[in-house]
Amino acid sequence: MLDDLDHRARQVLVNNDRGNYTIPTAGLYPYQWNWDSAFAALGFSNFDVERAWTEIETLFAGQWPDGMVPHILFHEVNEGYFPGPDIWGGIGPVPSSGITQPPVAISFARRIAIRDSHRAESRLAALYPAMLGWHRWFMRWRLDAHGAVCVTHPWEGGRDNAPDWDRAMTKIPLESAGRYHRRDTAHVAAEMRPKREDYDRYLWLVNQGRELQWNQAQLRDENPFRVADPAMTFICLRAARDLLATGTELGLEIDGLAADVRRLQEGAESLWNESINSFDSRTAGDGFNDVESSAAFLCWYAGIDQREQLKRLRIALKQVPYPIASCDPDSQQFEALRYWRGPTWAFMNYLIGIGLEEFALEDEADILREATRSLISRSGFYEYYNPLTGQAAGGGSFAWTATVWLDWAGRYEEDK
Repeated sequence: MLDDLDHRARQVLVNNDRGNYTIPTAGLYPYQWNWDSAFAALGFSNFDVERAWTEIETLFAGQWPDGMVPHILFHEVNEGYFPGPDIWGGIGPVPSSGITQPPVAISFARRIAIRDSHRAESRLAALYPAMLGWHRWFMRWRLDAHGAVCVTHPWEGGRDNAPDWDRAMTKIPLESAGRYHRRDTAHVAAEMRPKREDYDRYLWLVNQGRELQWNQAQLRDENPFRVADPAMTFICLRAARDLLATGTELGLEIDGLAADVRRLQEGAESLWNESINSFDSRTAGDGFNDVESSAAFLCWYAGIDQREQLKRLRIALKQVPYPIASCDPDSQQFEALRYWRGPTWAFMNYLIGIGLEEFALEDEADILREATRSLISRSGFYEYYNPLTGQAAGGGSFAWTATVWLDWAGRYEEDK
């Protein structure tokens, strides 16, 4: 059974391979997505490490002159996806979107290097300036006054319709998005996707960015959507730690990185919301959103051992049959099948799980890994799952879920 799932997981990655980049899944996501691509690279490193390096290198080939690495690279024309490159008006070397995504690629490049002792030093050294440039772009354009990392579009945080954004979304006009035809609901049931009013506001933000030619200084002043995000902050903090370690080991430039780590740690700690005993998102000008999401449990991945958060994790692991729900199941905002308002995501479990393992929180890590293994074994390599029933949801044959199996969940018995 496990050997068969290993084979199927590898086949998912091979089938989604487009030569030098990987799509998340056919149809629904036909381009190279930033953090999906990093996960695909990690998956490939389990059986084809050269292909893993190529994936990361292709992602950074789309880096903008200011250091930003876009959240989508449009390597070819595909009429089945909206909004495409003509809507975004990206200004990088490859047609692209105008926003970024959490920089797991920085940390995963280091993780891949551990498996490739022969080429690791040269490949990492070649990628390092680009990774450093991306980190510095975050530090320049995305920090709030406390040092937490903000997102300027729900898609930038990668958790498109999370309840974290609800307050900020109300600041965006509904009537200005114009006419458009969504393509996502042709592939996935509408009840599993963001609502029409969400898309109207997503596109309003895209249109604003294009009109401002993605000028970051102007966007910082004029964009009505700016939310300090626990997931983005924790992942940026982890990336900064890994960048500092890599630069130190390879004798490369590390000026300012130690200070950046301290600043990001302060920012992450500033997201602790005592009123809910959890890390929380914070809308600029409005304060905490009082939302407990699975993003809060990424603190250990970032190197922060928050014992009050551990109490919340232990509750979350028992709260649903298939943890961890992306939104607190006891909240009024919970929807078991609607994207980031409830479903369980295997890749989030993976990031949370390896953080727990690094802090020797073995009991919690084992529970989470076993739950993820059971979920994938039962329902296959899907984008996300109903946390109450285990029902597969979203896109099928999903690259990052295949990676979770190969890199973590499927190795449960072996590691035990």
